[in-house]
Formats: sequence, C-alpha cells, structure tokens
Amino acid sequence: MGAVATVREDLAAARRRDPAATDDLSLLLTSPGLHAIWTYRLAHQMWERGATLPARVIAQGARSITGVEIHPGATIGRRFFIDHGMGVVIGETAEVGDDVMLYHGVTLGGRSMEPVKRHPTVEDGVTIGAGARVIGPVVLGQGSQIGANAVVVKDVPALATAVGVPAQVRTGAAHPQEQVDPAIWI
Repeated sequence: MGAVATVREDLAAARRRDPAATDDLSLLLTSPGLHAIWTYRLAHQMWERGATLPARVIAQGARSITGVEIHPGATIGRRFFIDHGMGVVIGETAEVGDDVMLYHGVTLGGRSMEPVKRHPTVEDGVTIGAGARVIGPVVLGQGSQIGANAVVVKDVPALATAVGVPAQVRTGAAHPQEQVDPAIWI
C-alpha cells in the first residue's frame, strides 16, 4: 500500500473513532496521534534497513513534538489510532495489530533488560483506555478492551475486558464495552 493510500486509510480510521474529528484537513494539521504514527512508519522503515541511529533520532524528534514515544523497532499494523496522544509510550518489541485504538497516557512497556521479546502483543481490534499500563510480553487477545488506568501484567483473552490494578479479566459479553461503564475508556 502506498503512502497516500495509507494516509487516507488512517484519516478514515480516525474519523470512525473520534467524534470530534470534523474533517480530514483538521486531522492532517492537528492530530498528534496521526503525526506520531506517520513519523513512526518512516523511522520503522529506516530501522528495518539497519539505519538505527537516524531512526531513533527521528523517533525522538516526533516524541518532542507529539508527546508520543514509539520505538522504531516496534511493529504496528494498519488503521492504528491514538486519541489525544500525549504520554503514550510503545516499546521496542511491542507488536500491535490492525484496527487498534489507544487513548492518552497508555504504556506498552517492558519489564526485562534482556534482549528478548519484552513488550506486549496487542492483537487486532483492541481498545486500550487512558492511562492503562500493559507491561511485559503479555498478549491482549483480539477485540479485547482494557479499561482506563488498568495495569495489565497477564494475558487477556479475545473479546474480554480487563479493568483494575492489577487488572482483572471479565469475559462472556458479545460486546466487551457493554460489560463495563463506558466512562472508563476516557
């Protein structure tokens, strides 16, 4: 997929997920989450080609401007959206699937200093609420929901909701957002 098609796809994803998104031009000019993911994609390409220092420099520049830190070694899928953006951190070995949404203050962090898979795997269609911390090589299953300020240190099954500190998993709903007060997401 080309750069222009990717930008269009990202804009459409943002419009679907953000009721405050009024038009593409304002998203293009003012969305720090979109600016962060677009800059990440450039840095990631450089990282993959072995230009790790320039990739890190670009990532740090984007962090300074957007308040979003995405390591260029992370793997992020299509139609990824960060609402508000400020304070998001995505570590080097994190893997993020398609159609994932993060709110501000989310951390996908590690808990090991060893050069191994040490950050979370976030499968397709996951939503992670504001201030949530997902720490270590845990897996957030497809379509799962993580509540605001939850601290996740264990796997979360597909279509489950995890809330609290430490996060407790709730399963059984066809639509996880119906299980928990929607106010926990922002």
